[in-house]
Amino acid sequence: MIKEKYYISDFCSIRDKKIFKNGDQLHIDLESDNLKDFAKGVYKFLELKYPKFHKMDELCKLGFLASEVLLKDREKVDRDTALVLSNRSSSLDTDRKHQISIQDREDFYPSPAVFVYTLPNIIMGEISIKNNLKSENAFFVTENFDTDFMSNYSKILMNTGKASNVICGWVDLDNDKYDVFLAFLSKKGEKELTKEELNNLYNQ
Repeated sequence: MIKEKYYISDFCSIRDKKIFKNGDQLHIDLESDNLKDFAKGVYKFLELKYPKFHKMDELCKLGFLASEVLLKDREKVDRDTALVLSNRSSSLDTDRKHQISIQDREDFYPSPAVFVYTLPNIIMGEISIKNNLKSENAFFVTENFDTDFMSNYSKILMNTGKASNVICGWVDLDNDKYDVFLAFLSKKGEKELTKEELNNLYNQ
């Protein structure tokens, strides 16, 4: 039984062209409503200098940007911070693009740049590279954001010493409909980590 208390130190969400961190909206001037331009606008707003960002698919961009918002005010992130993410659609949005590139036998040209993103856990790879994480990570595909499972799984990682902190959340994209929520879990904070609290913050 896990007895030690853990907390939700920070959280953020990206939905409907809006970004919130710890409940406060970040006001970003956008030139366009489409997802590609929205992601580019957030990238500029955060003043990021990370050329690999422009090669990512849209799902990876959303997860990457959410992690940058979540970690923005932290001077350093422990290398053993674990990543535990989930979604409903896996990498379906990019899978469709890859399928289009291979279904025409007369114009057969599958793109390696697209194919590399046909696994959703590439998001964790990009976040790990950017933040120099050498940690446990797992990506689950579930119908909804399972706060009971995610909170318990994260607690086990910290309780067993496999991670000092955990970034957990939901990163879903399907046909330009996106829903992103990340939370930084640790031994310090004001909001105790429970499935109820995690669910409450996700639904804000």
